[in-house]
Amino acid sequence: MKTLSIDRNKRLREEPHTGHNRWHPDIDPIITVDPGEPLTLETRDASDNQIHPAMTVEELPFIDGKVSHPLTGPVHINGARPGDLLEVEFMDIRPHHCGWSLFRPTTGLLREYFPHFYLVHWTLADGWATSPDLPGVRIPEGSMMGISGVAPSHDQLREWTRREQELLDKGGNVMPPTPEDAVALKDHVRREGLRTIPPRENGGNMDIKHLTKGARLFLPVNVEGALFSTGDAHFYQGDSECCLTAIEMQATVTVRFHLHPGKAAREKIVWPRFRHPGYFNAPQWAVPQDFIATMGLPIHPMGIQGDEDHITLAAKNAILNMIDLLEHRGFTRDQAYIICSVAADLKISSVVNLPNVLVSALLPERIFI
Repeated sequence: MKTLSIDRNKRLREEPHTGHNRWHPDIDPIITVDPGEPLTLETRDASDNQIHPAMTVEELPFIDGKVSHPLTGPVHINGARPGDLLEVEFMDIRPHHCGWSLFRPTTGLLREYFPHFYLVHWTLADGWATSPDLPGVRIPEGSMMGISGVAPSHDQLREWTRREQELLDKGGNVMPPTPEDAVALKDHVRREGLRTIPPRENGGNMDIKHLTKGARLFLPVNVEGALFSTGDAHFYQGDSECCLTAIEMQATVTVRFHLHPGKAAREKIVWPRFRHPGYFNAPQWAVPQDFIATMGLPIHPMGIQGDEDHITLAAKNAILNMIDLLEHRGFTRDQAYIICSVAADLKISSVVNLPNVLVSALLPERIFI
């Protein structure tokens, strides 16, 4: 089996021949495979190996802030052409031995409530994540890849840059192209490459907890060879990853590619799709079995009524109510926010009973030991 290996003690900038941290069609592939041929890729964590088990929260403000995410690739898939649909089969995802979670100022769903740094270290062993920073909590393994995507075309690169800049000019929350901390072997890629923070039509930072072992991800192909890359592995994640991070880790993933010639063009498939032929996780955790839930409505703290366009406000209220619940159980608010991010699932419960759309936050009781 072909393998894309990295030195786990080095950062991507020390091994730029192993990957990249921007999206651009001019990034050259570093390995070629045939459809149906298994490939193993070793990946770095989202911080590009800056966060280690001995790190303290006081050090967080001084790490390189624009490195995320280091991706392994690109992979050239023989025969892939624009208009095809690439099927990525996740044959296996193996976690590293340690992980971390954090939140920081100006990021996350509740950034106005948590304007400071907080860090949790995890030990990953025997199918569980445990942490001295969260005593009494044990999180089951649900290893998945946060980022998987293909290269954009030059036309897509220009269009996506335009539309994001337009939103930024209006005051939107956008991270525009910047050469700062960019890792690429070509100067113009470092200047023009799109940040990996948001997902786009090419896939990317989707953070979908269902993309575990056995999952199938379908991506429209935009360039010759597709140019697939992956990274940002998570040991477990709550649906929404509300504080910014899941249980972040390094990983080893084995994938296999299947081509559906012309299907994306023929069926006008623009956005990624995914499926799982089995359970994406053990049913008692996927459903989950034995859970507590809080609800949120689109009501502002000052009592102002929101409507169906304020579903994010309802989601915030659901998480805030779960944090209150966990605080009554003895956790600090910072600990509770991390627990919500790594284990609570936000569910849109109702969008038709206007004006109050309803979002629920489900948390498995069995994570508490």
